[in-house]
Amino acid sequence: MSVPRPGASRRGRNRRPDPAYPVGENEIPKGPVRLAMVLPQVLDKHGVLGQVKRMDVLEHWPEIVGEHVARVTNAKGVDDATLIVEVRSSAWLMELNMMKGDFLQRVNARLEETPLDRIVFVLAETE
Repeated sequence: MSVPRPGASRRGRNRRPDPAYPVGENEIPKGPVRLAMVLPQVLDKHGVLGQVKRMDVLEHWPEIVGEHVARVTNAKGVDDATLIVEVRSSAWLMELNMMKGDFLQRVNARLEETPLDRIVFVLAETE
């Protein structure tokens, strides 16, 4: 009869994966694993990891473009490698379109691994 490790049940329910022995690509982990350890692999396997990383720009848009521009814009989404940004007025829309290259450089400096190809500014719908 084997003696269980301290803190582990005989059936292994309390077993934690040992980070020194990561699970191989085709192996199924025995016991619980942290979602953060497997989620990137799953997203990459399904070809959406890059798109998920690009979505980070939505959260960080205000700090990327500055408070002044953030007050009149709203980063709405990312479609493939295109960032869609709503703009409050047509005057701002024209102004920001002239500065589009600068904003794209700033965004891509933040994203590094998953750069965007372009930014599209659209006039926000009024209520």
